[in-house]
Amino acid sequence: MSTSIQNIFQLGFPWQTQDPFLFCVYHYDKYPKGNEDMSPNATLEGRVLGNDFTIKDGWRMYHGHTIPGFPYHPHRGFETITIANKGYCDHSDSLGAAGRFGEGDVQWMTAGSGVQHSEMFPLLNTEKENPLELFQIWLNLPKKDKLVSPHFAMLWHEDIPIIKEDSATIKVIAGDYNGNIAPKPTPNSWAADSENEVAIWNIKIEANATYTLPKSRGNVSRTLYFYEGDSLNIEENKISPNYGVELSSNIDTVIKNGNAKGHLLILQGNPIDEPVVQHGPFVMNSEDEIRQTMEEYQLTQFGGWPWQYPDNVHEKEKGRFAKFPDGTIVEK
Repeated sequence: MSTSIQNIFQLGFPWQTQDPFLFCVYHYDKYPKGNEDMSPNATLEGRVLGNDFTIKDGWRMYHGHTIPGFPYHPHRGFETITIANKGYCDHSDSLGAAGRFGEGDVQWMTAGSGVQHSEMFPLLNTEKENPLELFQIWLNLPKKDKLVSPHFAMLWHEDIPIIKEDSATIKVIAGDYNGNIAPKPTPNSWAADSENEVAIWNIKIEANATYTLPKSRGNVSRTLYFYEGDSLNIEENKISPNYGVELSSNIDTVIKNGNAKGHLLILQGNPIDEPVVQHGPFVMNSEDEIRQTMEEYQLTQFGGWPWQYPDNVHEKEKGRFAKFPDGTIVEK
């Protein structure tokens, strides 16, 4: 009898991933009301500002000193996929591109040859709390595409397929779910070739329901992350919240949910199967390439920083928008 489960593991920070993915982290912060400058309307005493990753009063400042988030920092050799289910993220980068996205939007950025960007979480609501639920996923690039030109795409929530089945709702951020195809990623992405079967699906299963995760066309890596709910049962294995399961992708997986709505993330894809050498925000194929990257960044700063502040945020009244490096602006 075939079995789906290959491994069960506890979720840490970040979450354990399989090739072609490098990194996955889940942020859920119950931010308070905001001030007019979009900072928290609450004391910051007792926080290690600049490195606040410990949940205090339900939220974290991360590397932000005034506004929560991640001030400017570099990347090279891979892609970042930022899924903002709740709250907002302000993007700014060294190409002069910018955006505000949230409430279900996704930003897909190919760092390629090198880019600096900031990701800040402006607290726009002054009359009510500002909850943030966000995934950031790092997807590797193959050697041939490590140094492509940086690029970013916005996947607006209006364009992302949301499939409603009898017992589940499936948000198709990447890949093909039973013929429902996600918006295109960036052109040089490993996910741009459908043969690689890259999938990112956010799935919610109703309480006490049974859901069948469909098999893939080929035998690719597949990881299920159970990040909120009561319990799951897969092939008589009880899975608790905050656990991940590495699955065989070439057979259907029957999931029996517990007494509360179950929230899952699925990451799937054909492995790139190349050496991975990582040094912080740089991911290359060899130590020599990492040294070259560090030297180049020290010399060029990947184009420098065109914004006034390292933790740049956009005007409070600004809606959802994207400004691309060629000057094109899309407003939602």
